[in-house]
Amino acid sequence: MQEESLAHTKWECTYHIVFIPKYRRKVLYGECRAEIRDIIKRLLEMYKLELVEGAVCADHIHISIRIPPKYAVSKVTGMLKGKSAMMLFDRHPEWRRKTGRDKTFWARGYYVSTVGINESVIRQYIKNQENADRIADGC
Repeated sequence: MQEESLAHTKWECTYHIVFIPKYRRKVLYGECRAEIRDIIKRLLEMYKLELVEGAVCADHIHISIRIPPKYAVSKVTGMLKGKSAMMLFDRHPEWRRKTGRDKTFWARGYYVSTVGINESVIRQYIKNQENADRIADGC
């Protein structure tokens, strides 16, 4: 494990976060998949958060990120979902027809778990998500 430090704090806070498009539509493929990947990486860099592992599947996203304790996981997830939706709709206004009138691309909720001793297991799970989706879809 790799500890970081703030002014008076040593920390190791890694989270596994999963979120889905609205109505779990299978819209994260092709051009959209590459754009989502780039947008999330750029947002994490902009807010100085470290991406440990990530996978964009057809109907959900898995990311493992290190979040300093001064930030709430809910705020970071909300920021990622909100800013990425705005950026996608700015680039592709025609996608608004697919997802509805308002600028909601992501579903309201998300899944989060802390990653500690089992970090290697979580990283392997995220890496294997794309292969599992291909097998399930028969591609």
